[in-house]
Amino acid sequence: MTITQLKYVLSVAKYRNFTIAAEYSFVTQPTLSMQIQKLEDQLDVKIFNRSKKPIELTEVGEKIVNQARVIVDESSRIIDIVHEQKGYIGGDFKLGIIPTVMPTLLPMFLNNFTKKYPKVKLIIEELTTENIIEKLIEGNIDAAIAATPLENETIIERPLYYEPFVGLIPQNHRLFNKKKITPIELEVDDILLLEDGHCFKDSVLNLCKTHKTDNKKGFKLESGSFNTLINLSKEGLGMTLLPYLHTLDLNEVDKKHLREFKSPPPAREVSLIYHKSQLKMQTIESLKSTIDGVVRGAISFSDVKIISPLLNK
Repeated sequence: MTITQLKYVLSVAKYRNFTIAAEYSFVTQPTLSMQIQKLEDQLDVKIFNRSKKPIELTEVGEKIVNQARVIVDESSRIIDIVHEQKGYIGGDFKLGIIPTVMPTLLPMFLNNFTKKYPKVKLIIEELTTENIIEKLIEGNIDAAIAATPLENETIIERPLYYEPFVGLIPQNHRLFNKKKITPIELEVDDILLLEDGHCFKDSVLNLCKTHKTDNKKGFKLESGSFNTLINLSKEGLGMTLLPYLHTLDLNEVDKKHLREFKSPPPAREVSLIYHKSQLKMQTIESLKSTIDGVVRGAISFSDVKIISPLLNK
């Protein structure tokens, strides 16, 4: 039994197709099939039911795949141990980022980081917080950038910055003439929200959850895009709340509709997070220092009230 054979098994289990699995494993299909057949012969079991389309795992195959993931993940950590000992900053580094942070933060640091650390190959994936936690625990990503606190004892949280919420208010709205707004003035049914799965939506609901209101808009909409919420708000269909960095690229006309909160403003904590057993600490420290350097000038707020993305149910 070899690590390579287990990797081939995991690839077929993922794609449920020998040809596609071979493609992504950078080997020929006969080579991959032969190695899996050798493993099955050695174990005297069938891992895959090849008569099904797509291919299915057998009952014992499910158990073998689960254990193979552990073995392959742990084997790769040997390289991480050597890199840790040598202080080497390089190799693949899988980074998850939540959708409400990706479009504003990534352009700020990615170019700087890749130029400074050319031996690191960043593999970046946009993921919800729920998926990030799952992938960190399973070892499928090395680190992530997400809104915290997450209250998960297996995950280390390293705050990067505190990002205040800002109101975007159309001219026909009851709060438009306010110079600054307060959380108590918010009505949850009056706010255009992101769809379920976005932790920023949970933070907004956490901010407004004590306010009982009736839906007066005549419609209910939840979007996956801040741009959609901004455009709807500009049409007078309701106010919305934005993270501060999302307001920087608005044009001067749209910025006239922005309203900051009275001090201390509600804000989200954005952190670099990783599993407590993570070994690629040189890369993590380098990533954190790079992000610290670019956001320090962009966000100068220090007196904020952190609104957790976790809803108290």
